[in-house]
Amino acid sequence: MEPSDPPDDTQEEAGTRPLRPEEQDPKLWKGAGWTARVIKNEDDDGWAVEMTSDGETEPALVGPWTMGRDKKNPKPIDTSAFATLVKTANEIIARHEQQRRAQLHRSITVGERGSRLRVDLDVVPDEDDPHARLTATDEAGEVVNLARVSAGFKLTAESARKWLAGELSEG
Repeated sequence: MEPSDPPDDTQEEAGTRPLRPEEQDPKLWKGAGWTARVIKNEDDDGWAVEMTSDGETEPALVGPWTMGRDKKNPKPIDTSAFATLVKTANEIIARHEQQRRAQLHRSITVGERGSRLRVDLDVVPDEDDPHARLTATDEAGEVVNLARVSAGFKLTAESARKWLAGELSEG
């Protein structure tokens, strides 16, 4: 790049080198940790695009793709479309990770002995030994109770109170 050339803002996320449209196939683009591939839509006569993260075998996103002007072939992928696909695929991955964290962590607050305690349930999805940890924390952030329970433990205000009162068997 000459000093007078404007900076290329289509850098791959890794920051290694610019994404160059002339080096991409109209139906297959790679960059920013993703591969976009235009495929025949099996459900109708149209086209679809799949986004697969580098190192993964299954696409994270599959969606409809626009027909070209001839109404038979797909529209080629371009820089703008690829950037939009990468952004969308990253958002989908982030939502899936957020949902997974939400499934593995629950937290409630209960009043106990004149103070409020936060009780957290953290599931450990170990294939050989799935379990969960219950942790009670006081308002000062001190852990006041800790236990290992089954991965299927249902955290409710009532189950937390029973656990804190010692009425619940740990398992």
